[in-house]
Amino acid sequence: MNSNCLSRLPAWLSHWFGYRANSPPKTPNYIAWFWSFVGAFSGLSVLQAIFGHAHYFIGRNVPSIITSYGASAVLCYGVIEAPLAQPRALIGGHFISALIGLCITKLFSLSSHFESLRWLAGSLSTSVAIVVMQITGTTHPPAGATALLVAVNDEVWAISWYYLPVILLSSTLVLVVALLINNIQRRYPVYWISPSAPLMSPAVVSADSSDDAVESKEMNEQRV
Repeated sequence: MNSNCLSRLPAWLSHWFGYRANSPPKTPNYIAWFWSFVGAFSGLSVLQAIFGHAHYFIGRNVPSIITSYGASAVLCYGVIEAPLAQPRALIGGHFISALIGLCITKLFSLSSHFESLRWLAGSLSTSVAIVVMQITGTTHPPAGATALLVAVNDEVWAISWYYLPVILLSSTLVLVVALLINNIQRRYPVYWISPSAPLMSPAVVSADSSDDAVESKEMNEQRV
């Protein structure tokens, strides 16, 4: 989803997907602090409400929250302009890390010495996940813990491959709350897949046009 696609949507709708026709002004610190609190509280509460109280997840022994999302809340609600907080990093980073953590830990579990090797599985899972996130452009620091938890957390290890849909749903919920809260007085995301050309404010565009006109006039005078 790029800015060209979003610009075709009605303004009232594209606003909630982070699209702005012009570069928005800097948000005062006290407003950023307030919405960071509201966003983090809301996002983490939604996760725990769904996974901790829905019988569907309780019956499958899903943890009430995957703890790595506490760190994701810092990025997605507090440092919302950082590349590490954008949707591609949030969704892709967590899913890739969960998949790598499961695959590597499953291989280690084939050994009769698995319990004594879980530390190695966790270290290797996180290390590989970091490199793969770098290669795919999905680096999201909290996702390192997502890979690690498979090996070191018994609750996560017990749900096995069901960890993947849990991670996808958790990331989606964090993103939905971020779109709602962060776009009230701020802007999120800055981009969805890759950064686009920076938007220029009308004042800057006007200044550039004036400069061009002056340069053109001077060139014409020199020719005369």
